[in-house]
Amino acid sequence: MARQILQQCLECNAWSLSTTCPSCGKNAQAAAPLKWSPEDHRAEIRRKMYNVEDPNWPQGLPTLPTLEEMRDSAEIKVIDEEE
Repeated sequence: MARQILQQCLECNAWSLSTTCPSCGKNAQAAAPLKWSPEDHRAEIRRKMYNVEDPNWPQGLPTLPTLEEMRDSAEIKVIDEEE
């Protein structure tokens, strides 16, 4: 589903609320980029909400296993060709 409701056809430039153009049946894309500002006025509120400034916050983030741990835990299945 599109993150923006208003879509514009890539071929005939028709406007639609669907990602498929009702006029020609081709693909449509978002008519304008999502709004974003480098001067995010709510960033401070989000940092407080997630307690990002706490020194223990990084330890609570999920981490990926190391390559050795993934190799050790991987199951190798051998298919017997005679069956």
